[in-house]
Amino acid sequence: GEIIACMPLSLKPHSYGEFVFDHEWAFVWQQLGKAYYPKLVGAVPFTPVPGSRLGVAPGLDGAALRARLIEATEAEARALGVSSVHILFAGTRTDQQALQAWLPRRGVQYHWHNRGYQTWEDFLQHLSSRKRKTIRKERQALEEEGVRFTRRRGHELDEARQQLFYTLYASTYDQKWGSPYLTRDFFTEIFARLGNETLCMWGEHQGTPIAVALNLEGADALYGRHWGASVALPFLHFECCYYQAVDYAITHGLSRVEAGAQGAHKIQRGYAPMATWSYHWIAEPDLAHAIGQFLAAERAAMGNWQQGMTQFLPYKQGCPTSEVAPQARLIDSQE
Repeated sequence: GEIIACMPLSLKPHSYGEFVFDHEWAFVWQQLGKAYYPKLVGAVPFTPVPGSRLGVAPGLDGAALRARLIEATEAEARALGVSSVHILFAGTRTDQQALQAWLPRRGVQYHWHNRGYQTWEDFLQHLSSRKRKTIRKERQALEEEGVRFTRRRGHELDEARQQLFYTLYASTYDQKWGSPYLTRDFFTEIFARLGNETLCMWGEHQGTPIAVALNLEGADALYGRHWGASVALPFLHFECCYYQAVDYAITHGLSRVEAGAQGAHKIQRGYAPMATWSYHWIAEPDLAHAIGQFLAAERAAMGNWQQGMTQFLPYKQGCPTSEVAPQARLIDSQE
């Protein structure tokens, strides 16, 4: 009766909250008169954090057990009649090796890596002179506007502050003509259950909160997730989401800040583009072949794009961008 291996999966009727976008695949299925949903997904819900997806108890034959997990997953997918299985952000080499028979998909996230900085100023001294001046001007502009920042854990937010957080979060979707898929109750739960691991950066003007960024804190990293603002001030987004997170990571000795996908502007704030890997099993052979061809071209394009964008990092020459955390090197190692 003892569990020695496990791969949690969700049977999903949609693709929300995954950060590996497959809406075009669903459209193709629909055009062919087939049902793409439901599908099976192995991931941390609503957060694109790379990590282990195939769990094996220590001291056992991990390779054999992972192979059995994958075999059982494919059998279950066929029994359920689902279109596909998706293992998202597989961040360990053992998982990647176990899933190599599936279709790999390369993505990019932006991570800031702590090279032993002692202070914020120490970090700035590792940047080129022009970039250092730009960041100082951006932060100074907000100070001159009278914007100040405070940090509060989830358990420190009263009912009114939680409601304000949700209002600001939802406003981001209103500006993009979208709908927020995370509910007010969802945030109430995580603030209560993960109160000490949730960290909100609040921007305030004359004591009134005007912006907030939600982060989750792990043992050695800060994970930036959601943000919102009630006013459109230049550089407010950069400060609330990026500079505050880096400042906190330096002060508390964290090795990295993971700011997630999208937003190449993060590169010039010191966040390096890092590869992520997801793996896909497609039930329909012809569609699997077509998707495989698409992913091969996409992987090459993403690799070239990542390599090209790395040159825009703001660090001085002689401060190699390869000096990153072991976890970041690991997820970047497949190609």
